[in-house]
Amino acid sequence: MHYTGTIWRPPYEAASLLIEVTAGCTHHKCKFCTLYNELPFKFRMSPMEDIECDLQEVQRAGNDLSGRCIERVFLTGANPFVLSYDKLASIAELIHKYLPSVKSIGSFARITDITPKTDKELSKLRSFGYDGLTIGIETGDDEALQFMDKGYTSADIIQQCQRLDVADIHYSFFYLVSISGAGHGEIGAKLTADVCNQIHPTLIGANMLTVYPDSELYAEIKRGNWQEEGELEKYKEVRTLIENLQIPTVFAAMGASNAYQFHGQLPKDKKKLLLFLDEIIENVSEEELQRYRKSVHHL
Repeated sequence: MHYTGTIWRPPYEAASLLIEVTAGCTHHKCKFCTLYNELPFKFRMSPMEDIECDLQEVQRAGNDLSGRCIERVFLTGANPFVLSYDKLASIAELIHKYLPSVKSIGSFARITDITPKTDKELSKLRSFGYDGLTIGIETGDDEALQFMDKGYTSADIIQQCQRLDVADIHYSFFYLVSISGAGHGEIGAKLTADVCNQIHPTLIGANMLTVYPDSELYAEIKRGNWQEEGELEKYKEVRTLIENLQIPTVFAAMGASNAYQFHGQLPKDKKKLLLFLDEIIENVSEEELQRYRKSVHHL
């Protein structure tokens, strides 16, 4: 199999077949991100012959070696959905050729990856099996999006995800806790809830910001331009987000950045999640949470 550098996937894609179709990120400007710093290039697409070779290898191995037919493929890379409609269609054709049991194809995506595709192309991609995208929107706070150089606005999130809704392409969000900075987390949470309440993410996954020395954000902190939230403030921010969400969705904190992992279905489990967060806020010390944050050496 052809893999380049560290392979990242969402926690809920653990059972999916991982096929590398891109490496690196087309944007690679987000101030907090260090996930692809190890690569000697910004972004590249895998040769189609490598993708076909990997699919042939899986086919020869008898799908996942346990006798279970593979039903889902997750394309790896920071944002494979940036590839053109024609390239994504060709990749789907190869997947279905060698693994006819596959029912859906997912990947990471940026909001800006959706924009160039026509509504007709999105619908066709859905018919080819593309479904269940994971989008790191991070926040609905426009000031934070601009400062972190995300390359889109909250209005873009709403517009492009409404287009995915029309195409029946389901999507999940990553929300980055503390991205709005110290003293602004609950404001950012309310703004994000306002955005999410206008669209239909199937899951909102919270990740606690961890600032690493090789990030541009670390340099901004040293220059005095930005201040990170305290750990308890982060949990208050998460609580505010859940409290203000009015849509049916799954809310989860499952990654290594979270000292306490939890998930629940909204609105059914809202009260239970809020009580869980209240327990943390009232009974866990800032010092204990800071010790955990310092122990997260790499995501």
